[in-house]
Parts: sequence; C-alpha cells; structure tokens
Amino acid sequence: MFDQAKTQYNSPSSNSAFNQPELDQSLAVALVAAQAAEDRKAEDILVLKVSEVSYLADYFVIATGFSTTQVRAIYQAILKAIEAELGRVPVSVEGQGEGIWTLIDYGDVVIHILLPEEREFYNLEAFWGHAEKIDRAAIDLQQGKER
Repeated sequence: MFDQAKTQYNSPSSNSAFNQPELDQSLAVALVAAQAAEDRKAEDILVLKVSEVSYLADYFVIATGFSTTQVRAIYQAILKAIEAELGRVPVSVEGQGEGIWTLIDYGDVVIHILLPEEREFYNLEAFWGHAEKIDRAAIDLQQGKER
C-alpha cells in the first residue's frame, strides 16, 4: 500500500480535479475513478475510506451500472482516466468479460462496478458500513469546483 503522505499531482488533463490542492495519492485514484464512473452515468457512487478498518486497501469505490454494456463502459472509462490523469494501471481486473460485477484492483484502491441485483445481494455498503464515507462534493468545494 502507498504511504499516506500527500503527493502533488500535475495532471496532463486541463479539467483534472487534482491541479490545485494536494491530495493523498490513494484518494486521488478513488476520486478519478468515481468521476469517470459518473461520466458514464453510473449511479449510487460511493467512496469509502477503508484503511482504518481493513488491510485490503485504503479506499473502495462502489458504483452501479444498469446493463452489462454499461458496466463494461464504466470499467473502461475508469481505466483510461486513471492512467491518463495519474499514470497508474491496475494490479488486476476481474469480471470484465461478464459485465455483472467488475472489480478493478489498484492495490491501495479497489473499485467495484456492479449491476443493481449484485449490488443489492452482496450489499458491500453494509459489510463495510463502519468505514468512513468520503463526501466528494465537499472535496470539490475545497478545490474550488462545483458539483
């Protein structure tokens, strides 16, 4: 896992949320993933800080897609955005072929993209309910962006 020291990001993207204040590297990955998911019309996007309750990762991102095609599109958008903005590629990816539940593992950040039925059945929010929920709108305001 990455050191929790803050890192300055100089993104090649002019619309990047990370050009201003410094952000924790893991949080930056989670926020880029959440934004990419939102751009592909994912719903119920949740960013959880799990570093205090688990050794699996620092952050989880959970998002819902409404078809296997949309789940795949969200997955591809996240991969492209994180590589373009932060220069990172995942350690592993699972489930991209089926498009029912795709998991993207960056080591410090694990991203789950699920169909509504899988999200309801596995209920990751309840399982990790004791983790801190990250308020993306508050972070945007700190950085001078409007959501």
